Amino acid sequence: MSDRRKTTKTILQLMCQLLWVVGLVVGLSGAYLLMKYTQSILFLSHTYIILPAVLALASAVLLVAAGCLGSWLSHRDSTFLQGLFVYLLVLTFCLESTASALAYFHSTKLDSETAPLSGVFQKYTGSSQDANSRAVDAIQEELQCCGVHDYKDWFETSWFNCTGRLSVPHSCCNSTFPSCNGTVDQPWQLYTRGCQVKLQIALQFVLSLIMWSSLLVFLLEVVLLLTVAQLMMDQPLMEYEVLGKR
Repeated sequence: MSDRRKTTKTILQLMCQLLWVVGLVVGLSGAYLLMKYTQSILFLSHTYIILPAVLALASAVLLVAAGCLGSWLSHRDSTFLQGLFVYLLVLTFCLESTASALAYFHSTKLDSETAPLSGVFQKYTGSSQDANSRAVDAIQEELQCCGVHDYKDWFETSWFNCTGRLSVPHSCCNSTFPSCNGTVDQPWQLYTRGCQVKLQIALQFVLSLIMWSSLLVFLLEVVLLLTVAQLMMDQPLMEYEVLGKR
């Protein structure tokens, strides 16, 4: 085996290891988006936002599979395995491109995606048996927010009127103030930012992660395709013999 072919196979091995790392990042971004959707399902208007996550997870599986195949390919010469490896890379690129396009589309529609947030807050009852109330308390505590835009949004809810217009839910209390009981006469003890913008920031982050990881996959696949092309050109030619006539 020539030194150039050995170098090419070494590069292929290193790129395939990097492919595993990128596959892990893509898979985690998809899983994180699914987790966010599960936690915020009542506040989102469509289920279509999980499509980038599903495609990202599928891409991650193919990236890991391609990485394993490429590592095997770096130790042996096989035209069939080289073709299969190229096919997996192209299929992965198609999935990643679609996931990136959908992620960009949803990132521009986050205002409409989170529109149901206001309606869920209006249905708040404060009861632990109520799914809407549990979801509101959970998102305010997790995202450290209060109200849709700020704590004053609670002034327009029926629950606030039932409390004598004195306090907001305890989940609005800033964790740095242990003595906070949600009274509106001490607004500095409440979270200052609304939940809609916080939820949009969280979704925007994971959607951007899917888009940027798609670019990383594209660049990595270009290097891998060039490497495999070099291996194919350096493939030893099969020797043929002319059979003699009897």
